[in-house]
Amino acid sequence: MRYNTTTTNGAFDQATLRAVWNKGQVVPGYSPEVIRKDVCGKLMSWADYGKTSSNLGWEVDHIKPKAKGGGDELSNLQPLHWTNNRSKGDNYPNWSCAA
Repeated sequence: MRYNTTTTNGAFDQATLRAVWNKGQVVPGYSPEVIRKDVCGKLMSWADYGKTSSNLGWEVDHIKPKAKGGGDELSNLQPLHWTNNRSKGDNYPNWSCAA
């Protein structure tokens, strides 16, 4: 499985990345341009997009996975910490945040 790619296995453009990032939860005390939280409450850094070596790394998640027919429309995309994205995999709709 390839993570962090469009349904055609391409890269997301900057406009899509920014729109997805803006769906993340704003964290009081931090600039929303720099730090946000995913739906599980894990902190993410804009600068750490795609960095699985970072504690603040994040990816674009297909809420309904590509493998199950999910598309690249913004309503199906969310920012997700890379560890949560890995634990989610294609387990849709029966997924919950990692402990």
